[in-house]
Formats: sequence, structure tokens, C-alpha cells
Amino acid sequence: MASVHESLYFNPMLSNGVVHANVFGIKDWVTPYKMALLVLLSELGRAGSQLDQLERRRLNRLLLPLLQGPDVPLSRLRRVIEECCPNMAGSVRIRLKLIAEGELKDMEQFFDDLSDSFSGTEPEVHKTSVIGLFLRHMILAYNKLSFSQVYKLYTALQQYFLNDEKKCGTDENDMELTNTEEQDGKMEKEELDVPLREEEISCSGPLSQKQAEYFLSQQASLLKNDETKALSPVSLQKELNNLLKFNPDFAEAHYLSYLNSLRVHDVFSSTHSLLHYFDRLILTGAESKSNGDEGYGRSLRYAALNLAALHCRFGHYSLIYICHGWSWLHISEQKIFDSCVLLEHSVNKSLHFGLPYLASLGIQSLVQQRAFAGKAANKLMDALKDSDLLHWKHSLSELIDISIAQKTAIWRLYGRSTMALQQAQTLLSMNSLEAVNVGVQQNNTEAFAVVLCHLAELHAEQGYFAAASEILKHLKERFPPNSQHAQLWMLFDQKIQFDRAMNDGRYHIADSLVAGITALNSIEGMYRKAIVLKAQNQMLEAHKLLQKLLIHCQEIKNTEIVISVLLSVAELYWRSSCHTIALPVLLQALAFSREYSLQYLASETVLNLAFSQLILGVPEQVLNILHMAIEPGLAHGAVLDKGCAMFLVAKCQVASTASYTQQKKIEALESAILNLNEAKTYLAKVDCKEQLRDVLYFQARLYHTLGKTQERNKCAMLFRQLHQELPAHGVPLINAFK
Repeated sequence: MASVHESLYFNPMLSNGVVHANVFGIKDWVTPYKMALLVLLSELGRAGSQLDQLERRRLNRLLLPLLQGPDVPLSRLRRVIEECCPNMAGSVRIRLKLIAEGELKDMEQFFDDLSDSFSGTEPEVHKTSVIGLFLRHMILAYNKLSFSQVYKLYTALQQYFLNDEKKCGTDENDMELTNTEEQDGKMEKEELDVPLREEEISCSGPLSQKQAEYFLSQQASLLKNDETKALSPVSLQKELNNLLKFNPDFAEAHYLSYLNSLRVHDVFSSTHSLLHYFDRLILTGAESKSNGDEGYGRSLRYAALNLAALHCRFGHYSLIYICHGWSWLHISEQKIFDSCVLLEHSVNKSLHFGLPYLASLGIQSLVQQRAFAGKAANKLMDALKDSDLLHWKHSLSELIDISIAQKTAIWRLYGRSTMALQQAQTLLSMNSLEAVNVGVQQNNTEAFAVVLCHLAELHAEQGYFAAASEILKHLKERFPPNSQHAQLWMLFDQKIQFDRAMNDGRYHIADSLVAGITALNSIEGMYRKAIVLKAQNQMLEAHKLLQKLLIHCQEIKNTEIVISVLLSVAELYWRSSCHTIALPVLLQALAFSREYSLQYLASETVLNLAFSQLILGVPEQVLNILHMAIEPGLAHGAVLDKGCAMFLVAKCQVASTASYTQQKKIEALESAILNLNEAKTYLAKVDCKEQLRDVLYFQARLYHTLGKTQERNKCAMLFRQLHQELPAHGVPLINAFK
């Protein structure tokens, strides 16, 4: 199920997309890169009306990200300028070359000429404009430099230009103007939004205040909306350490470090950075200035909330000593609290004080908890509908996505795969209402990952493994292994591979996948280890592991796994010829599945009960049960379950022919053969060789009874091929429902 608590994290850097870096002491200074920008602005002023209107518009769109972004090599700067206006790129290069290869007085004269941009009745640049403020900052910063600092700037400019020449491997002939007849490059803003390579973003000194603000806000936005385009965890941490080296009290850098550590699930570093963030926030007084006397208390409350959220994320429930948000309380599993009452109280209070975001979070948490408690699906959907009204009314796009993911997971829990598929497609076809930068993937959130994982599993269950692989491939690209939501698709990928290996009879491969599943989900890993042991006929070891898992899941109230474990225990009893002992186990599983409204598991349990009754010799009664129980399985079940169900119907039809007349018996056997053909079609889709072998064996016997020698021989040949590939290991054939 999609977690609804991701958005409870207090994120100060995403407030209107601006980082509030009030404590950053360094304002601005001149660098070779900024001199290149000054040259670009100077050439723009010189060009005047000679510059094409379309090219000027492209350059104007380019200027803001260039001014806000970090310093980049001259080669990258020239490339983006060339894609807007090739002539301008050549002019900038020539002008920069004249300054770099000239004398120190040439650079001095360049800065003197910049002041002329503000002179006259109609100046080229207004003082209060973005470009005007940048020019004034640079002129002021240059005038404050000592002679030695001016000389260092001059030598740095020469080295900046020389590095570009070395990288491009050009000579003086390459400095001619670019042919204007070449295809005009289209410069889009998203090219500058793409994170720079590590060697490009690294700088010899600290970033200025504006550069630091822009860098942090950009990376924070990318971590939220499109993590694949953010810097890698290692590179981002390196840049943050560089920022903190020059200003250890830069609180927002500590918070981004906290978010970065969460990506790689580093509990120590994330806790360290989070505590440092709130320490710096209080020490600098930034919070108290904006919130008056309540500032310190507010910071401490947020610190407690984030620390509690951090421990919840890593499963450290015993360390949650303070929970500021009601929606976190039900995760901690503290028995002394009635979490449903707390959540209802939270929702009522949030609605009373006009807090739709918190009210919606409370509703979705309550729905998630009541889904596990077995409440009816229609009541849960009504509650989510009320929550959706709040989302659309207040344009809470993030919560709209979470709500749809919740619906997908709830329908999957209740065994309604068709409805789950519909909800998944709804989310995938939606466009996010949240404003993000051009080129940034939308809906790149946990809810989106959850829906895609369910979609991959649904396709795999229906035998569409190629489609499932494409979905997983897309998940791997969108959520790389070092991203915070990568564990979702990793678990689903391992489970799908495990199921395919089991269907194919490659138990050694399935066993090797158990370790990976256990690392991601210990309960799933234990359950699948027991399945492998059962398939390898290690009955005693499988029974011990299942009993241990059953006790653990009953303690943590994981009803879905409890029912699956009970069904596996019943199958162990069948294989041990203890059919009567399996009946109370199945009845217990049926009671659980009906109590918690798990319709699909209830249908599967009824089919297992029908198989038990068939073994005990009452096939007529079994057929009546099957007609009631088989419909949900055929409508919403996996292909493997459909094949097993049709195989069971054929067995019951054959077993019921003992008292039939000869003609009626023949008709019943032919009907059973048709059902076996349908079962073969289903089982072949998922390449379930073991079950397919049993179907062929049974079908060959029926053809032999009907005197159809050719069909019998064909089935016998196919059976022999599979039987040689999958030896029976001494277990009687057709002695299990699945």
C-alpha cells in the first residue's frame, strides 16, 4: 500500500520554491564565469536592433538560469549560447579572448564601460531590473577588490579561457563566426535544469548567496519531482560539504543533506544532518524572527516531528518518544493507544481549524488502517471520495495521486484486480496539477511508483511477462537503485522472478532469489522460503518455518499472510495424506478471509476446501461449491489460479461419473476434456510446467477411456517430455490443488 506519510515531512526549502538562506554571509563576487556573462550582456547591448527578434527572445529566456546557476566551464556556456544565437557566441568568445590575452588595463576598462549601460535618458538597462541588479553587484564587487585580488581575477580569467581552448582543441582559425546558414539550434530552458556533471559544478571557492539558494532549491525540487535528474547522492553530498565548509551555519544545506541521506537509507547521517539543521535554525534566530516569540517552540516541535518521522521510516518504533502529528501514531503500533480514535480526532480538529491538507492525510491514514481491519470496500471508497473532494477543491495534486494509489492498493488487497487496474490507469493518464520545471518528470513520487509496481505484477499474473519487464525497466530508469523509492520495484521484481522460476520448476533459482526478497521484506522472504522447501519435498522444514511465520504474522496482525500460510499448511497435510487434518486449517483460513473481506483469498480457500472434499469422496457436493466460488477467480484471479480452478472442475466432473449412464458419462468426460484444454491454455501462458504435466497426464487418461488413441498418444508424448524435465521426486501426481 502507498504510504501516506511521505508528505508530512517539514520541508523548509520547498516553500514557494525558494530557499530562505538568511544566514548565508557571502553576498556575491566576480568570477571568470560571471565575467563571461558580463561580456554576453555587453554584446547584447551592442547588437541592438541588428539581432534577430527570435534570437533575442531565446537569449532572454537563457539569461535567468545562467545568472542564477552555478559557475560552469566556458565550453558549456558557449554551447548553450550557440544554440540560441551562433553569431553572439562568436562575439562573446572574441571579446573574452581580447580581455584574457590583453593587459590588465583592458579588464579595468571593461568594467568602466559597464557603468555606461545605466547612463542617458533611455538607458540600455534599468537599475532595478534583474540584469541591472546583477551588473551593479558585479561593478560594486569589482571596485571593492584590492590590487592583488584584481590580479588574481585576471589570471583566473586567463586560465578559464585557456582551459576552454585546450578542451576544444581549437586554434585561431576556429574563432571565425559560425556560418549563419546552419540549422538554428533550439535552446530550451530544461537543458540548464539538467544537473551538471560533477567536474562542471565543482568550483574553487564557495558559492555566492544567490548561487547557493538556486542550487539548493533546484536540487530539493528535483529530489521531490524527478530524482533521476538530481545529482547522485555522492556528488550532491560532496557539494553540500563544500558549502558547509565555508559556512557551517547554513541551515538549509544541512536539511538538504538530511534529504540526501534518506535516499540511501543512511540513518546515522540523516539523523546527524536533521539535528544540525534545527540547531542552526535556532542559533541563527531565523525562525524566531519570522514567528515572533513562538519561533523557538515551533522549531522544536518541527524537530520532534521530523525526528519521529525519521524513526518511523527506518522502523525504529521504540525510539518515537514524541509524535507531533496524529497521522504518525498508528504506525508505531503502541497498544496503549486507540489509533483509530486518535486519527478521527485528528481529522475533526483539522476540519475545524480549516486545515484540508492534514484532514486529508488523516482520512487516508484511517482508510488504510481500516482496510487492514477488514472494513467493507464501499465504506472505504466513500471515505476516499470525501477526501478527493478536498483535494480537488484545494488543488492538492500530491494527495490526489496518493488517494488513487491507495484505491489501487485497496482493490488489490480485496482481490479485485480489474478495479485495481482501472485505478492504476487513471493515475498514469493524469497530468499533475503541481507546477514543475520544464523537462522535469511529473508524478515522479512514491504513489506513482506504487501504482507502476502493482501494474507490473498484474501483467505478470496474466502471463504478460514482456509487458511486466517493460514496466519494471521504466521503473528502474525513473527510480534508480540509489533513489528512496527503489526498494518498491526491487521487491516486486524479485517476486515476479521468483514466481516465474517456481512455475518453470527451477527451484534452485527460486531459492537463490529468497535472500534478496528477505532483505527487502523479511515476512515475504520467510514465506517464499517455505514455498521452496515445500516444492523440494522438505516437508518437515517447511512446516516448521510456516508455523513460525504464522505465529509472527498473527502477532503483528498481517491477515493476508496468515491466510496464505494456512493454505500452504493445508497443502502440506495433503501431500502427507492427512486430508482430514487439512479441513480445520482451511476453515480457519476461510473465516479469516471473510471476516476481513478478502474476497479473492476467500474464493481461493473455498477452492481448496472443494479439493479436500473431492479427496474425501464427495464430488457431487464439490461441483455445487465450485459453481459459486469459481466466478471471482475467473474474473479477477491470476492465470495460474484460473488454470488450477479449471483443472479442479475437470477432476470433479470425472469423479462424478461413477453413477452416470454410459452416454451421460461420455458427455461428462468430453466436457472435462474441454475444461482441461482451457486449463492448459492458462497454464501455458505462465509456463507452469509442473501443473501442465499433471493436466496432460489426466487428459491422456480421459482420451484413453474414450478410445481416442491419437489424441491420447499426443498428450502422452508431451507428458513424457515434461516428466523427464521435471521428475516427480516420488510424490504421487495430482495430489494437490495447486
